Amino acid sequence: MTFPRRKRPVRIPSSLADAVQANLDYAIKHHNRGVKRVADLMGLELSTLYKKIGESRITVGELATFEHACGATYLTEYLCAQAHLLAVEMPAGRKLQAVDAMDLQQHFAEAMALLIGFYKGQSDQEETLNSLSGLMGEIGWHRANVERANSPELALFGGEK
Repeated sequence: MTFPRRKRPVRIPSSLADAVQANLDYAIKHHNRGVKRVADLMGLELSTLYKKIGESRITVGELATFEHACGATYLTEYLCAQAHLLAVEMPAGRKLQAVDAMDLQQHFAEAMALLIGFYKGQSDQEETLNSLSGLMGEIGWHRANVERANSPELALFGGEK
């Protein structure tokens, strides 16, 4: 399941190392950036980045740079999940399209089917968690979009973009 606006699938890393690897996997698969290119974009030597990754010692200051170089935010989402928080992608601000509402309804139905299946012992825990987290993020996106409808920086209902 993917968000209609997101460029990547919902995946909740199970550890810090898994989050780092998810970012690197995404960089390789979707941006054709290997670890050397990520290190270059961060302004680090390859050996330095490998050492930081191996020791799970990426500093908070390097976190945004690392995620920007990879094009994914799995580390931030992992940290949020560890604090029992939900990371919600902020909307760019645009008017709701009919397909958005239909997609939301479809994702809700899929998540509910997995949840019911999980409680019956028929659905996988990880798949159910990912589906529910994706749905909560999507609903959060719509909530933030509605909340920002009157914000002057968003051309939500016409005008300049």
